Amino acid sequence: MVKPTRPPANAFVAAARKVYNPIGFSKGYNFVLFFIFAGALMGFTLARLQYLDYYGIFCGDPGVGECYFYTRGIAEIGLLMHLATILPAGFLVVFQFVPAIRHKFILIHRLNGYVILALSLVGTVGAFMSMRNAFGGGLDTQLGLGLMGIMFVVSLALGYINIKRLQLEQHRAWMLRGWFYASSIITLRIIMIIMATIISETGGYWAVRQCAQVNYTLGEASTRELYPDCEAFYSGEDPYKPTLIKATMNSSAMTAGATLGLSFGPATWLALFLHAVGVEVYLRLTPFEHDRLRNVSYQRQVEAGMRNPGRAGLTADRLGDAILWKPNSDSTRNAVPLKSVASQQHTSNSE
Repeated sequence: MVKPTRPPANAFVAAARKVYNPIGFSKGYNFVLFFIFAGALMGFTLARLQYLDYYGIFCGDPGVGECYFYTRGIAEIGLLMHLATILPAGFLVVFQFVPAIRHKFILIHRLNGYVILALSLVGTVGAFMSMRNAFGGGLDTQLGLGLMGIMFVVSLALGYINIKRLQLEQHRAWMLRGWFYASSIITLRIIMIIMATIISETGGYWAVRQCAQVNYTLGEASTRELYPDCEAFYSGEDPYKPTLIKATMNSSAMTAGATLGLSFGPATWLALFLHAVGVEVYLRLTPFEHDRLRNVSYQRQVEAGMRNPGRAGLTADRLGDAILWKPNSDSTRNAVPLKSVASQQHTSNSE
């Protein structure tokens, strides 16, 4: 349990400390951010655990037609792999960011980290296998999801390399980046729904879908009636015969699927951009934690007999032209954030 070094500013802070101090948070704003972002990831993961019943719930009915592709071939195998691994990983990773577990139960933190890493890699491979026809399979969607997966895996790899080199602040930064990138899949859905509503209300948007997918979604009678150009599919002349679907949320499951498909690609890129910028803003607003961990890294690297202690991992002053980092002369326990120093000076001046 974290023990506060300053009296609470008011009754609310005193009550809040009883919640976040026992799980290792020393600052309220860190707990608020954890509650929002880790809570969103946990909620999203728990809501989708039902999809592990793949053929009963996820693909139990035609829906908007996506399962036409996800019940056959490599896409089916890939999505099964993805759901079976990334959902447990998303659940377990929340506990990696709880300070009390990192500090008091380091073995659990390490073992859990290895499990999450293995699950995440398999889950990303499964996503790559199934993304060809995701929400229409547009190139914007494929490229956006592919980039998200690559950024996720590269961040996890860099986080792993740095922790093996005892470079704790870089491990923290890259793990935060990786899971912020992966969590953009949550923001993506919010943007997608908003964009789909706008597209539906605006009108004038169309999407191309295979007649086989339309038939899977609507059935033969409705497909023949609404999309007569699919006769070539039914006659066997062209099993991949495409047809135009009007993008509107208010007509049928197929038109709703087309609207969501048109929105999914742009929403992917916008969500990924927001999360990529957001995590960098957060990292730059928490320099004290970065410096504290780097000093801890220095101490551990010295004890381990590593060359270049303090920059044994992948740091800017080792790989680039940054100023050579030097450890603080004071112990990390006695270090005080600049904000606290300014606050103390203000109080002293007031007196």
